[in-house]
Amino acid sequence: MNRRIIIVGGGISGLAAAHRLIELNNEQSLGLEVMLLEASPRLGGSIATERVGEFLVEAGPDSFITEKPWALRLCERLGLTSRLVSTQAAYQKIYVVHHDKLQPLPDGFFLLAPTRLWPLIRSPLFSWSGKLRAGLELFVPRRTANDDESLASFVRRRFGRELLERVAQPLIGGIYAADPEKLSLSATMPRFLEMERNAGSLIRAMRREQRRRQKGSGARWSLFVALAGGMQELVDALASRFPAGTVRLGAKAAGLAWDTAKKVWLITTHAGEKLEANGVILALPSYGSAEILSSVAPELAEELNSLPYSSTATVSLAYRQGEIPFELNGFGFVAPAIERRRIIACTFSSVKYPGRAPEKHLLLRAFVGGALQPSLFEQDDRAMENGVRRELAELVGVRTAPLFSRIYRHPRSMPQYQVGHLEFLRRVEAKLAAFPALALAGNAYRGVGIADCIRSGEEAAEKLLENLK
Repeated sequence: MNRRIIIVGGGISGLAAAHRLIELNNEQSLGLEVMLLEASPRLGGSIATERVGEFLVEAGPDSFITEKPWALRLCERLGLTSRLVSTQAAYQKIYVVHHDKLQPLPDGFFLLAPTRLWPLIRSPLFSWSGKLRAGLELFVPRRTANDDESLASFVRRRFGRELLERVAQPLIGGIYAADPEKLSLSATMPRFLEMERNAGSLIRAMRREQRRRQKGSGARWSLFVALAGGMQELVDALASRFPAGTVRLGAKAAGLAWDTAKKVWLITTHAGEKLEANGVILALPSYGSAEILSSVAPELAEELNSLPYSSTATVSLAYRQGEIPFELNGFGFVAPAIERRRIIACTFSSVKYPGRAPEKHLLLRAFVGGALQPSLFEQDDRAMENGVRRELAELVGVRTAPLFSRIYRHPRSMPQYQVGHLEFLRRVEAKLAAFPALALAGNAYRGVGIADCIRSGEEAAEKLLENLK
């Protein structure tokens, strides 16, 4: 008899879970029926690519990291390897807004750690006292306490206030659209924590890692890669592997109950339909899973509901090449909170990856909102676009109207991994253990990037299958 597994949520985590179940079913003849319920009229969640003439505009994520292997491995299994494109090697520079101007990030910086002192010394981003304090990181003792620490506390303790405010906050806080004063170091950047424990100094540890990378240079892919036709290609490739009838769009799960007699889950949709399942994967934001679980697992639902989220928007603007006097010879820029700008960051999309704009044209994408500027997300589209255009006029000199603009909003999309997040995960997993035929997946738990979400979906699928055995 076939066993039915229902996945709720058609974002990248839910798609990865469904694909893994179908993959294992085809390999092992497990007798599975996989059904995916998606409340909206399309798959992909925040991943969406729009073609505007010869421009390629991303609504959400524009790439994935190759250091984490799960997205790359999935692309290989889907036959997408030939479609992957690396960042353009000639334009690796990242700029930082400093006193209303764009200054290049010093060579050798990796997120929050400088690996080369001379570029740091020459940089106008820091005062002489700030440079001295950052260099003294080599002599800062290891922290002996084992409790969780905020990212801001860690950077201040090791490098000083200036490096936190000028580099770490915009670079790392931007990844998570978060406040570094609340962001958990152990949940977001455990690698740096391990470096401190093992090497004492991050500068020393990063230098060693850089030397190892140079010895093993010749990697096929850059640190970040995209798909030639946009990240929508990944969504479409996954959906194309599903048997007919697997996906049900416009089907919102409204409730979940356990049928003790039949030993199956009962999922009720908003249309009032009741669906039976031997196993369920909730691939939703934690608050979405909480809503569905509120009657069957109130304690778990309460825990999931406690996770805070921030909202972000992307504003893409197209220009002719001669309309921007600033030389766009990098990936983009970040705006530290202390600069009080109206944007978090801006990517030079058509410089970062090929094929994003026609010849002699440019495509820029700004990010608005996040935990530190929630009111800017609440602006209407006109005010948001005007704010972004004012920033670009001041920072890169573009004063003409764009050829077109696109605004994509992602409300409550970025989970905030605050101090104590790993304890939150332990509490969730302890409560989830009472429901072996239920699994959770998504960016709320162990990483917010595409690779992390793919891993989350695939692991949820494998764990659920193991429990059903």
